[in-house]
Amino acid sequence: MAKRDYYEVLGVAKSSNDQEIKRAYRKLAKQYHPDVATEAGAEEKFKEVQEAYDVLSDENKREAYDRYGHAATDGAGFGGNPFGGGGFGGGFDDLGDIFGSMFGGAFGGGGGRANPNGPQRGQDLAKAVTLTFEEAAFGTSKDVTLNREEECIKCGGSGARSKDDIKTCGRCSGTGRVVEIQNTILGRMQTQTTCSTCGGTGKEITHKCDNCYGRGTVNKTKTIEVKIPAGVDDGQRLRVGGQGEAGRNGGPAGDLYVQFRVLSHSFYERDGADLHCEMPITFKQAALGEDIEIPLLDGKKVALTVPAGTQPGAVLRLRGKGIKHINRDSYGDIYIKIKVVVPKKVTARQRELLEEFDKLEDKSESVWKKLKKAFK
Repeated sequence: MAKRDYYEVLGVAKSSNDQEIKRAYRKLAKQYHPDVATEAGAEEKFKEVQEAYDVLSDENKREAYDRYGHAATDGAGFGGNPFGGGGFGGGFDDLGDIFGSMFGGAFGGGGGRANPNGPQRGQDLAKAVTLTFEEAAFGTSKDVTLNREEECIKCGGSGARSKDDIKTCGRCSGTGRVVEIQNTILGRMQTQTTCSTCGGTGKEITHKCDNCYGRGTVNKTKTIEVKIPAGVDDGQRLRVGGQGEAGRNGGPAGDLYVQFRVLSHSFYERDGADLHCEMPITFKQAALGEDIEIPLLDGKKVALTVPAGTQPGAVLRLRGKGIKHINRDSYGDIYIKIKVVVPKKVTARQRELLEEFDKLEDKSESVWKKLKKAFK
């Protein structure tokens, strides 16, 4: 059977770059790998994909293939059966990565791995804190109680009674990993797994610390003070460095992430650093204009001039009276929406005056003209 075009096999265009070809190969190799695929002919498709990638991932091979097609691979020392002679070719490292993602272990030699006896950073912690509207606006301090792993003071985090009680793991020789050989339909495969004897630490402890029982850390409950800056908002997080779980082998501690839940306010609504509110005024205040007082979050009041003829729904602005921007010296604004309150009940005298006012009111303004025109 004639071979399919290598670009067609990988489902890429001839103009595709190396990264596009690599992504296509990895996707298809996972799909057709015989150890995971269930569809008929998966093994043959897997070999076809590997062969195509072996050529197209190599600059010289690809150039020759683009010029001469499959004839360039006949007897040239590449292409053909990807499992014979030269081995996996250009796709070996990528195939190892794919097997690692499917089976959780490294394929082949394994490449570089973190030293199991080297410093390891501790885990991060998260804590939710509830703030009042004012506490979020002006900043505050909160006591936060944590339940976390801390370094054992008695053994200094080693997990052993003394230094003489620590020795190199005899099974993995201190690497923390063991190599296993498996026979598969593709041949002998080499994988690396975590050493079950030392749990990946590379060390064996003959006599464990009687305080932490070999863990190197102890669980403790601790209360710390967290300073919360002015201007935090609902849902935001604050990172407190070094207040997470203890590190291992001299590694740094993790961080604490404090997430805020800010309670609502009875008068103000927040939009970032800006505040919004609705202010009721009388008809007389709206018509004639007047200075009114707006209550601020700190308990003080500030004067706001309502211009004569202010219409219901008008929005007035107080600059720089909102909430402080985090880590900046600037503030947001306050936006006041005017609500003209209409009395539900009026006295006889008030009715008389209102009717007289209605007779005297000038209805020649544009708003009245538009209404008359619409229903003329």
